[in-house]
Amino acid sequence: MIYDIRHVTTYEYESPVSFARCTLRLEPRSGSGQELISHRVEIRPRPAERTIRRDFFGTLTESVVIEAAHRNLRIDSRSRVSVSRQPPARDAASPAWETIRDIAFEATSLGPSSPVGYVFASPLVPVLRPVSAYAALSFAPGAGILACAVDLMRRIRSEFRYDPKATVISTPLGEVFDKRHGVCQDFAHVMIAGLRGLGLPAAYVSGYLRTIPPPGQARLQGADATHAWVALWCGAELGWVDLDPTNDLLVADDHIVLAMGRDFSDVSPIDGIIVGSPKQKLGVAVDVVLVE
Repeated sequence: MIYDIRHVTTYEYESPVSFARCTLRLEPRSGSGQELISHRVEIRPRPAERTIRRDFFGTLTESVVIEAAHRNLRIDSRSRVSVSRQPPARDAASPAWETIRDIAFEATSLGPSSPVGYVFASPLVPVLRPVSAYAALSFAPGAGILACAVDLMRRIRSEFRYDPKATVISTPLGEVFDKRHGVCQDFAHVMIAGLRGLGLPAAYVSGYLRTIPPPGQARLQGADATHAWVALWCGAELGWVDLDPTNDLLVADDHIVLAMGRDFSDVSPIDGIIVGSPKQKLGVAVDVVLVE
């Protein structure tokens, strides 16, 4: 499948901003069944500096400096991506989860794909005893890691309610878990915390999910959104397997990966600092269109 993706972010400031420095992580990744065909980003007002690098996790990261005074900032990212991935069956055989836990801790590499880097707590995902206990209910002794993870994903989907008004990105994980309300970022963080609480390597994945309108209804422009899910290391043979707890899905061709890290703080599509305005209004519109 080939997708055209447009991701437009706008900021409106209460008073003029004299300086802005932004970090952009808007280029979709290549690899694991996905290939980037083209990508460009238009920024208004025009930046004084644009610097591109790869971060530790392999994500293309662009640093932008805007020195012209402005009350509106528009970042328009356009990408074309080819996706062809076949996830394992939900009941596919996999090593016992305790085996994976032990192998992960014995890893000697500290590179971005090494499982040991995703075992420990991270800035937005503390290891909390109640969350670990919740996850443990899905992990019977000696059971295959994939089947256990699928069961945990299913439980989160059925026991947590999607509610965009319930949280913001700074809402503590413990509060999200207690309320059982939130959005995809929250559900991914909860699942990651539970897996890491059992000593299992789990990463946060940001990206896009193609949405399909109900029969007979036109697709709405800007109706798609950024999405988040979980990557779990299931051993050398299966590798990293992506699970979407918001929708109880093993990730396939409808998901497009932007970035992977320990939690949202590693992969935020746009972050940065401004000088000049105490208040701002943020707008985000995403279109994911199937080309062929």
